[in-house]
Amino acid sequence: MSPTSADPPPASAPAAQGVDAAGVHALLDALEAAGDIEPHSLMILRHGRVVAAGWWAPYTPARPHLLYSLSKSFTVTAAALAEAEGLIDFDAPVISHFPEFAADVTDPRSRAMRVRHLASMASGHDRDTVDAAYRRDPAEPVRGFLLIPPDRDPGTLFAYNQPNTYTLGAVVQRVTGQSLTDYLRPRLLDPLGIGPTGWVRDRTGREIGFSGLYAPTDAVARLGALYFADGVHKGRRLLPEGWAARASRPHIATAGALGEDHPDWDQGYGHHFWISRHGYRGDGAYGQFCLVLPEHGAVIAATSATERMQDYLDLVWRHLLPALHPAPLTGRDAEDAALRDRLARLSLPPAPGRPVPPERAADWAGAVFAPAGGTCADQPTLTGAQVTAAADGGWTLTLTDRGEPLSLRLPDTAWTVTEEPVPTAVSGGWTGPGTLTADVLFLETPHRLRLTCSLANRTFTASWATRPLPPTRLRRLRCPG
Repeated sequence: MSPTSADPPPASAPAAQGVDAAGVHALLDALEAAGDIEPHSLMILRHGRVVAAGWWAPYTPARPHLLYSLSKSFTVTAAALAEAEGLIDFDAPVISHFPEFAADVTDPRSRAMRVRHLASMASGHDRDTVDAAYRRDPAEPVRGFLLIPPDRDPGTLFAYNQPNTYTLGAVVQRVTGQSLTDYLRPRLLDPLGIGPTGWVRDRTGREIGFSGLYAPTDAVARLGALYFADGVHKGRRLLPEGWAARASRPHIATAGALGEDHPDWDQGYGHHFWISRHGYRGDGAYGQFCLVLPEHGAVIAATSATERMQDYLDLVWRHLLPALHPAPLTGRDAEDAALRDRLARLSLPPAPGRPVPPERAADWAGAVFAPAGGTCADQPTLTGAQVTAAADGGWTLTLTDRGEPLSLRLPDTAWTVTEEPVPTAVSGGWTGPGTLTADVLFLETPHRLRLTCSLANRTFTASWATRPLPPTRLRRLRCPG
C-alpha cells in the first residue's frame, strides 16, 4: 500500500504547541500497561499541527485499518456534501428517496421518518434492526428496514441502529449515482490528501456506510482536523459552513442507552458523531477513535484492539488533557526529542516461543491437527491445521478455513509479516516439546487470533482477542480492492 499522501500534515515540536511531552509519555505508559488495550496507532494534533504520531510495530503508518463504526462519520460527511449540492434534504421523508417501496411501506411512523432521523440514530426503533432488515429483504435491506415499524415516533428515541446509516448511505449513493468512495474522492479525500482506501460492499453492490471503511490513521486525523477547522482546509472550504457545529451538537439524548459506566456515551448523539465529556468524536468497535476537542485545540486519531473503549477514553482524559497548555512551553527540547524517539520505537510485544521445536522435530514435520472437541468454538469455520518444515529450516502453520488454506510463516524474529493472501504478522513458537502457540495479527484490522497446537492430542484451539463483526473468512480480513 502506497503512502497516504505526498503532502503530510504539518508537524511541530510538542512544546511549541503547548503540549507537555510528559503527558504523552504518561498516556503511552498507561495504554501499554493496560492488559485489555492493544494500541495500534496514535496521532495527536494541536492547533492543526501533528505533535505526536506513533505506530506500534508491526502496524505501520501507510497501512489501512478497519474503522468499523468510525465509517459512519465519513458517510454522514458525504450526506452533508450532497445536501450542499441540493441533492438531499435532511427534512425530506426517507421514503421519498425510494418511491418503489411506497406501496409496501404503510406504517405511519416509517413513512414519517426523515433523513435527519437517520443521521441522528433516531428512527424510532428501540434496538438495532440490522439482522432483521437483511432477513426481511436480503436483496434490498433498505426495503427490509422500512418494513420494520418503529417502536416510537421518529426523533423521540435513540437506538444505535445500523440500518439508519446504511439507509443514509444508500440515499447518498442513489442521488449521486456513485459509491460513497467515488463521491467523496474529489470532494473530500483528494483535497485532504487522503490516499487509497477501501470500503466493504454488500450483495446489492453498495458500500455499507455503517462500517467497513479501511483507511490509515492519517485519514482519520485529517477528517478530525477538517471538522475542527469548520470544514476549511488550507484556506479552501470543503464542508458547508456550520456543518461541523451542526453535526457535533446533540440531536437526541443517549443517557443510559449503552448501560452503566459509559459516561462518554451518555452525553448525546449528533449527526453520526458522539458527544463526549470533552468535545465530540467518531468511534468504531474495538477502539477506533477520531476525537475532536475544540476547547483544547486538539484532535486525536487512534486505532487499537480493545473491548474497553470507555477505559481508553478515560486514559486520554486523565493523562493527555492536563498536558495541553494554553501557551508554548520553553526549554523542552530534550523532552520533545525523547518523546520523538520513543514514538519511533513503539512495538507490540511478541508472543513467547522458540522458532524451532525444542525436540522431536521430526514428529512436528507434516503433523496434522483437528479442532479440539471436534469443533473450534471461537472460530467454527476452522476445520484443520498443519505444521510443515521448510527447506531453509523455517516452519509454516497452514490453517484450513471453509476449505481455503491460509499458510502462515512461523517467526524466526519477533514478528513475521506476510502480505498475501491477507496481510498478517505472526509471533510465537514452541513453548514446550509438545506445544506450539502462535498469535496472528490481521494487520488491516483490530483482530488477533491465537492458535495452540497440541502434538500429544493432534488437536488445536483458536480464540479471538477481538471477534470480527460479523464473522467472516480469514482471507477476507483485509482492505477490499
